[in-house]
Amino acid sequence: MGLLAKLIPRDEQFFALFDQLTAHLTQTARMLAELFDDPAHVTDHVRAIKDVEHKADVLTSTINQRIDKSFITPIDREDIHMLASRLDDVIDLIDGTARRFEMLHISIVKEPARALARVLIQAAQHIQTGVSAIRETKRVTEQAAQIKRLEEEADAIYHSAVGDLFSGQPDPLDVMKWKEMYDTLERATDSCMGVAQVLQSVSLKNA
Repeated sequence: MGLLAKLIPRDEQFFALFDQLTAHLTQTARMLAELFDDPAHVTDHVRAIKDVEHKADVLTSTINQRIDKSFITPIDREDIHMLASRLDDVIDLIDGTARRFEMLHISIVKEPARALARVLIQAAQHIQTGVSAIRETKRVTEQAAQIKRLEEEADAIYHSAVGDLFSGQPDPLDVMKWKEMYDTLERATDSCMGVAQVLQSVSLKNA
């Protein structure tokens, strides 16, 4: 197999597909922040995010189909599938956050939601850098450390925001709406850490 591997070129197209997928991730994170800044046009923002989420789904499907067709892949097939799935999960969660915002008829955005959206953008950017440098273990490790720091920052924002919801004499409907929003935002930031862990594992294996 060693000689055969040298004779048959590896399918390097996976790296370009991953770069496209991470670009979609960063785009949806930015679009979510734009939605929070412009809640009056929620329907337009939600539709735009859904369009990018659909493109990401198609791209993830393309990656998985390519795994089956490629004779030799640049990294393990399971790792390609896992990384694509984790990236798609984050985009799905961002899309889900936007749809919940519309479904709950929120018109005034609380500051912690904006803060969590900003954290999400930064995490997405570090993921994008890490994926593009997947064969450079040192750079991937640096990006993973930044994503971990951001996850901890998001956790602190989340706990403070949820605590504030229940302080004083809260409106039960407001509490219900925003608890749901904060939970989905936190799941999205947590899922970025899931990407970082897979990315680090793949990078170490292929160093």
